[in-house]
Amino acid sequence: MAKPALPEARAYQALARTREIPRPIGLNVVRAFVVGGMISVLGQMLMWMYENFFGFTEKGANNPTVATLVFLSVLLTGLGVYDRIAQWAGAGTIVPITGFANTMASSALDAKAEGYVLGVGANMFKVAGPVIVFGTVAAFVVALVKTIFTVL
Repeated sequence: MAKPALPEARAYQALARTREIPRPIGLNVVRAFVVGGMISVLGQMLMWMYENFFGFTEKGANNPTVATLVFLSVLLTGLGVYDRIAQWAGAGTIVPITGFANTMASSALDAKAEGYVLGVGANMFKVAGPVIVFGTVAAFVVALVKTIFTVL
């Protein structure tokens, strides 16, 4: 149970709320929608390109599309462009594939001074580890639920 705030803390919080710059929520939503949509359209265009120009099937075009989106996200993160786009677009850049690649590349770049193995390699997987574990556990739970409902 949280302790009630002291009167000084409550007074400070009230003062901070009066000085807080209002956020343009509507504009932020539109920006996130537009940028997230543009990333998704880029993915769809890549998939179409792999199908039509390189002869992939619809199912087979998924892997190179994902790889290309991850590559572009990591490249733009390394060049500092992805962060500027994310600053402007907010949550629109957290499309699962590109957002995850950006997060891994950012954490790896932050630790570059510690060396490539202990810095980049170790810190990159601090982010990936929990995501992979969650994905594995979630897949197990979904498969278990499906199995239970199939048997019944």
